[in-house]
Amino acid sequence: MPDLEIQQDVPLAPLTTFELGGPARFFVRAGDTETLISALRWAREEGHKAAVLGGGSNLIVPDEGYRGLVIQMAIGDIDFKDGGTVEVGAGVPWEVVVDGAVTRGWAGLECLTGIPGSTGATPIQNVGAYGQEVAEVIERVLVVDLGDLSLAELAPEACEFGYRDSMFKREPERYIVLGVHFALRPDGPATIRYSELEKRVSGSVSLGEIRNAVLDLRRKKSMVIDPDDPNRRSAGSFFLNPVVTSTEADRVAALAVAKGVAPNILAVPRYPTPSGDVKLAAGWLIEKSGIAKGTRRGAVGVSSNHALVLVHHGEGTTTELLAFGDEIRARVEDRFGLPLEREPRLLA
Repeated sequence: MPDLEIQQDVPLAPLTTFELGGPARFFVRAGDTETLISALRWAREEGHKAAVLGGGSNLIVPDEGYRGLVIQMAIGDIDFKDGGTVEVGAGVPWEVVVDGAVTRGWAGLECLTGIPGSTGATPIQNVGAYGQEVAEVIERVLVVDLGDLSLAELAPEACEFGYRDSMFKREPERYIVLGVHFALRPDGPATIRYSELEKRVSGSVSLGEIRNAVLDLRRKKSMVIDPDDPNRRSAGSFFLNPVVTSTEADRVAALAVAKGVAPNILAVPRYPTPSGDVKLAAGWLIEKSGIAKGTRRGAVGVSSNHALVLVHHGEGTTTELLAFGDEIRARVEDRFGLPLEREPRLLA
């Protein structure tokens, strides 16, 4: 059993992109599977709850912190194998994986550039952007079964991927992700499915050109980590884009016209999904509910570049952030009869 270097009262705010929240009562950095399992055993023997921290880009830490053991995922192995297979430890920064794939000319991740966080979070969230989802290229996921702390490998169908969703997200007490194997396409064509991206590129373009175009789009929306950006303290999209039936989408569009926030139903953004449902634009719904870009509530507010992003301007609290999120959610539901679901996870 590895010697565990367990620290106490470690601040968590600096380890998250929101830079909010209190300390972890206990904290350990796990650079390998053995340390991770030993830390989980220690927590159980001592009667403490445990949580895993990745890149902190999709996490909200309560002001009181976490009264158990926080395990910082630091498994950093990465191996680009012949034929397009990439084996990645859960603690590897996601942009390292994207960069390695694009540099080699391996297609499948080029639209997922600029997303902060670590690789272990990608199957949990089924990370997606600009027409790609990570589920499209996942070959298998390596996990620890939290029932008996055994190791397992899961095929994509066992992960039950959906829009920004997976079995891991729905059943967080079942597994911890240790690593992900991706099956990419050497010399494959770039993915150009998203209308906003299609407008930026034309003809035959390289993976690098697609990646740069996506980074430019994300940068203009404050969706990349930039220390000089006043909107930098965020978790990206604070709410999921609602996926609804076509009938429900028609109802929302008609209501928008009736309330005078859209000139006609065609002006209401909607995007078909492979399942036959319709994805609505949460940012549009927020703005049409009267919450403009740049709106502030003290130390927290809406990004000046994207209505779907909530930001912390400094010296704020998690309580303020969550209260503002609740206010926005209530405004959208009051105007459109449509609840929004928060995307970042609250550490509890």
